[in-house]
Amino acid sequence: FVGALLAATTGVVAAAVISMGLISLPIMLRYGYNRTIATGVITASGTLAQAIPPSLVLIVMADQLGRSVGDMYAGALVPGLLLVGLYATFVIIVAFVRPSWTPALPAEARIYKESNGASGHRSLLAMMALSAAAGVAWSYAHEGIISPLIGREGAAPTDEIIILSMTVSSFVALGLALLNRFARLNLLSKLSEQVTFVLIPPLVLIFLVLGTIFLGLATPTEGGAMGALGALIMAVFKRRLSMALLKQALDNTTRLSCFVLFILIGSTVFSFTFNAADGHVFVEHLFDKLPGGALGFLIVVNILVFILGMFIDFFEIAFIVIPLLAPVAEKMGVDLIWFGVIIAMNLQTSFLTPPFGFALFYLRSVAAKDDYNDRITKARIPAVTTTQIYKGSIAFIVLQVIMVAAVIMYPNLVLDAVGKSPAASSVEGVQLEAEGGYGKPAGEEEEDKEASEEKDEQADGEAADKPAKEEDPAEALMRSMKKEA
Repeated sequence: FVGALLAATTGVVAAAVISMGLISLPIMLRYGYNRTIATGVITASGTLAQAIPPSLVLIVMADQLGRSVGDMYAGALVPGLLLVGLYATFVIIVAFVRPSWTPALPAEARIYKESNGASGHRSLLAMMALSAAAGVAWSYAHEGIISPLIGREGAAPTDEIIILSMTVSSFVALGLALLNRFARLNLLSKLSEQVTFVLIPPLVLIFLVLGTIFLGLATPTEGGAMGALGALIMAVFKRRLSMALLKQALDNTTRLSCFVLFILIGSTVFSFTFNAADGHVFVEHLFDKLPGGALGFLIVVNILVFILGMFIDFFEIAFIVIPLLAPVAEKMGVDLIWFGVIIAMNLQTSFLTPPFGFALFYLRSVAAKDDYNDRITKARIPAVTTTQIYKGSIAFIVLQVIMVAAVIMYPNLVLDAVGKSPAASSVEGVQLEAEGGYGKPAGEEEEDKEASEEKDEQADGEAADKPAKEEDPAEALMRSMKKEA
């Protein structure tokens, strides 16, 4: 869950994995956690930055697909949260089946204790239950409160209700902690206060970005600016803002912006050259004839993107590959928001795939390469090997593949959040409408083929009657390819 919060705060895989690797991995190694589970949890939770808004991948995908960033965020929210739940369920099952892999922290490692020696967990659970109840209550009252304020008619989007309910729950917990501290009520334990003051500020930061976008109070650009301002304010309150830190942030931002800009320039030149040679027509013709219709198209594309993601960064895939595939997807009746979320989650999977998964390399760069003495326990800690990092990712790759398959088979997970409804509850409804799809009897397929050939001949005759200067070269190429086929 902390990894999901960090991913939602940063939106960048490298930042999430490196931060978790520096903060969490040494502690887990210190207290004897299984290295496969420890490294797998860190790399997998870091890659959630690909799927959970405000993901940088979703911004780029929205731009290349010609769709709204807000709609792309809304579509990815529910699948991203489901993936977080899938990860958490897996870790809980492992903890019950193999408790020696995830041992409880010893008593001396728990620094927040009450005067009577209690751990404070009961107080924490009570506060979590109270704040969760406030969030659930808000989810039922949300539409009646927000819709009149913004003049909206109709039902509120699911993603908006989720974000606002989480925000209300967070503010209730923060209010209780502040009241307990400043009024000296002594109703909450030290552990409860510390957890609240550590976790709530990132949740508020997430609301500044996502909540304002989903409510229509800000555009994605304005939401990003509010998030940056909120991060600066948090750094000021924590007394961590300095010129050196500000300079480092600006330097990293400039480097990343230049990196993306030059990739965009190169991909644009490639696209112009490729399209000038009618390459896009060939790609459309190639994918349009795949067996299985839309389902076959999505399976082949996901396999292709999965393999490409093992070797190259997502920027190259988004700027070069996606513009070639988007027209085919739209022609087959695949909603581009749904298509973009599927590709984003696929790229998240490829970040974990050995031997070229980028998340694995990020963790390898900060994990201990040599044996070292722990500064707390003074024990000798063996180095983390690359094989251990690779093995840790396998189980989470399987979970991500399951989630990608679920999003493909149930597009409502994405489309309900953006107010769209597919023709059917699964991809089969789209598949039957796509050219070359299965599902029609052989006789009907032959009739459709003959009707299509008659239409082509009629179109050729009409085109021959028109002046040559009005003929589109791409259309002429398509007709000639159909005749040869």
